[in-house]
Amino acid sequence: MKKLLILSAIIFLMGCDKGGTADKMAISPATGTGGSLARFTIAGNFLYTVDKQNLKVFEISYPSNPQYIRTVPIGFEIETIFPFGDKLFIGSTSMVHIFSISDPSNPQKLGEAISPDVMRRCDPVVAKDTVAYATLRTNGPCGGTQSVLAVYDIHDVTHPVQKATVPVGEPYGLGYSGNTLYVCDRNALLVYDISQAFHPVQVKQLPSSAYNFIDVVPFDNLLICWVSNGMLVYDISNKQNPVLLTQIN
Repeated sequence: MKKLLILSAIIFLMGCDKGGTADKMAISPATGTGGSLARFTIAGNFLYTVDKQNLKVFEISYPSNPQYIRTVPIGFEIETIFPFGDKLFIGSTSMVHIFSISDPSNPQKLGEAISPDVMRRCDPVVAKDTVAYATLRTNGPCGGTQSVLAVYDIHDVTHPVQKATVPVGEPYGLGYSGNTLYVCDRNALLVYDISQAFHPVQVKQLPSSAYNFIDVVPFDNLLICWVSNGMLVYDISNKQNPVLLTQIN
């Protein structure tokens, strides 16, 4: 139990690049792992942060003396940032902005993915290989008409194409490990088989009336879930069958 508590705390405090460790995404393994709702991430020797309108770049070769490099305007209502190889996927309430960090000190916009069926939604996003997944929530301040899990083809990152939408009640954060995608629905953790990347198939639902699911971090054979009253830690040795190990209030 003590080891699980320590490991969970380290995972949440270390950083914000997201995904299963089976998919390192060319980010240094010392960077850490964080959630899809993150507003900052580390790639190599650079820290990237987002506010409502801008991407900010800091050089952190010497962590005790970070250097501000530049501010890159993005747009409006920016919410989340997710690193994938030499790209940054930045979610807003209306679209996903895609930036190249092949020159890490000078991010350049490559393209954007716009959801055609909804005008305004909350937009956490993760990417894997040539596909990106976003949960688009329409309740509360997010507006819109339908809450979904959206699937984008990013073979050409300058022109992402929405390939599928899967209705979800009230989705929040998401993350993947191997060919399994975990999606936080308000009162349940949803598990999807993404062996066919553009056609997610729900294989399991872990409901709860005691708390709300907010975000997930897959880390090796653990799945750390941020819930409304703390954290849940699952064993995902069997990716599609999470087994609860402990709850941290």
